[in-house]
Amino acid sequence: MNQKDSLDPKKKLDIEKILEGLENYHPTRKGWTWRNVPSDGVDMGPFHFHDMSEPLKNSIGLPASKYFDNIDPQPSCVVTTEIASGRFEDDLRRMRMAAWHGADHIMVIRTTGQSHIDGLLEGTPEGIGGVPITRKQIRASRKTCDMIEEEVGRPINFHSYVSGVAGPEVAVLFAEEGINGAHQDPQYNVLYRNVNMYRSFVDAAEAKRLMNDAGIFQIDGAHNANATAKAGWLVMPELMVQHGINCAFSVAVGMQKDLIGLSTVPPNAPPAPKLWFDLPYAVALREFFSDFKMRAQQNTRYIEADIEEAIRTHTIDTLISMLTSADIQSTITPDEGRNIPWHYNNIRGVQTVKQTWAALDGIKQLLSLNHDGPLGVMVRDIKERAVAFLEEVIETGGYFAAVEKGFFVDSAKYPERNGDGIARNGSGGVAANSIVERDPDYYAPVCSHFGENHIPDGVEKACDPIDGCTLCKPEKIVYIDELDPEDNCQKRLETTFPYRKGNLIKPETESAGDGTILTQFFVPLPEEMAGVYGVEMAKKLGLVDPEVINIMIMHPAEGCFVEVKGKVAFDIDVTTLKIPEKDEVLPEEELREVVKKVGLRVVAGTVGEDEHSVGLREILDIKHGGIEKYGVKYHYLGTSVPIAKLVDAAIETGAHAILISTIISHNDIHRMQMKKLAEICKEKGVREKLILIAGGTQVNREMAKETGIDATFGRGTKGIQVVNAMVKVLKSRGQV
Repeated sequence: MNQKDSLDPKKKLDIEKILEGLENYHPTRKGWTWRNVPSDGVDMGPFHFHDMSEPLKNSIGLPASKYFDNIDPQPSCVVTTEIASGRFEDDLRRMRMAAWHGADHIMVIRTTGQSHIDGLLEGTPEGIGGVPITRKQIRASRKTCDMIEEEVGRPINFHSYVSGVAGPEVAVLFAEEGINGAHQDPQYNVLYRNVNMYRSFVDAAEAKRLMNDAGIFQIDGAHNANATAKAGWLVMPELMVQHGINCAFSVAVGMQKDLIGLSTVPPNAPPAPKLWFDLPYAVALREFFSDFKMRAQQNTRYIEADIEEAIRTHTIDTLISMLTSADIQSTITPDEGRNIPWHYNNIRGVQTVKQTWAALDGIKQLLSLNHDGPLGVMVRDIKERAVAFLEEVIETGGYFAAVEKGFFVDSAKYPERNGDGIARNGSGGVAANSIVERDPDYYAPVCSHFGENHIPDGVEKACDPIDGCTLCKPEKIVYIDELDPEDNCQKRLETTFPYRKGNLIKPETESAGDGTILTQFFVPLPEEMAGVYGVEMAKKLGLVDPEVINIMIMHPAEGCFVEVKGKVAFDIDVTTLKIPEKDEVLPEEELREVVKKVGLRVVAGTVGEDEHSVGLREILDIKHGGIEKYGVKYHYLGTSVPIAKLVDAAIETGAHAILISTIISHNDIHRMQMKKLAEICKEKGVREKLILIAGGTQVNREMAKETGIDATFGRGTKGIQVVNAMVKVLKSRGQV
């Protein structure tokens, strides 16, 4: 990568610039990369972490990191994010955001799965392909990952899928273009795409060999059984057998064991007693397949429309990963059950892992699994059933015969059978009877190839006679751009240009300038009416194409929590936005010095008929970083305090300032109270002697000038800001 291609953290990704020169781009590195995990742990801020990788050069920490020296501990495992915008040019921006939050395994899923594709796609419009399988999509993505790597200071693994009858061709493309990880499982083709079983395994042998030679990490798809079976928690023995078949086959065709990963998906979710199923299964997998890597993923079958439910389950899954080890922790986007995953929910998934991992850091040093109790019994039971399942497969005549009899994805607990397994005909399916035997003197002039290849005498490397294949000489690769003059990324970029590089702004969730927003509210209606009301309310708010995406019943009669998405029908020109001047906060030492010098004292209270106290007490008390922390003395008069009483108290105590607070305010009562405070102080002749400050959830900075007081503060105000305002007034009056 050239220096001129480096990213500036303060500037947006320039998509047009990334697309320039793609015909000459080749990946800067190939193969999978694991995180660097210091054996003696990581010191970060005031803490020592036991199970963390090296920190990033640039990153965004968890919301609470500001309380801990802005540290951003990174889990020892690789962290996955799954992006599904449907437009590769938008995916590039999502990748960057995800990497800044700690994702280093970028999986992209789009409108059509690659396993549906019957041939290699070159130069096709985005609407045809699902996952990134055209050269342009991959090059743009991998080039962007190169740039992101430099920006965050850690390698990024880009991932796709090698499946369907185009699997070997796609594997060649991936090897050429620097894909780092991919799903590859011939059983997935057979069971879920009805690809002819013999063709699927022949293709897989070639694809796996290519992946191995390119250092592409393989993840299998056995987990689909527990997402498909009627009772996923009962198919654990079968899952073990599917993993075993794929691992054994991968090794047999020449894959290195450290490039083989199991997609370990917990079979259960709350309200089921999740730990009693998922923990024994995780332990059994680790013990049976200790030579291979583990990719832990949440079970998407149980993801509903409630994002918080998905996040809670994801937290439990991460706990199990930490107790049993996970080389890769997947972060299924929590809104998968309700819409195309939105980029900020990708981030929420990554944050869930980071937050759980940091909180439970070193858990295996503090806790141990009790194998002598029920756990050990359950682990052994799963293993025994798996071995018996495999033995029956062999006795039946092998894997193909077992599939024909519907052994797999049967929802009963083995050895019981419900007869609802997926059965495939060995002589049928997609691409049946398409296998061609090699001639006795078969020779392919390529350097990565499965099976017997009769290289002519005197030829050192298979591709020497053609002066190198595309894996050896990337310059031989023919780059084909998009062919459709209308359905292509350039047309889409023209449409979104005003929102990416112009002055127009809309909110977005799925693609640039889509205008999609989410509204959340409680409505005192039963479920059948709440959804209808939600759509009508959104229409009256001016939202286009409103759609209810989640209803949570709070009580059958009392009402529901409703979430509605829709699109705003207007743009805003950023040049019309007036950004308030940033209030400069004086150094803490200077604030403390002034406070001490004048002996700064205040009286405070909630005014009017407002009974709240929490917000004001956080501004006052040392516990919450309030003004007391900086040496300010205060007299708190409580709630619903008359304005006149506050002024009298200030005069009697010799206070320098009055602090009032209003939260529950109707008919602009908060404004009236602020004006009244200024007026009474004038009447009593103390206005220039007292500093008047007001705050509350409905208060903004502009209200100070409007109401005649010295400073006003809204949501999120901290004690230091109030002290800063008082000190500045004292200085302006020459009182210090």
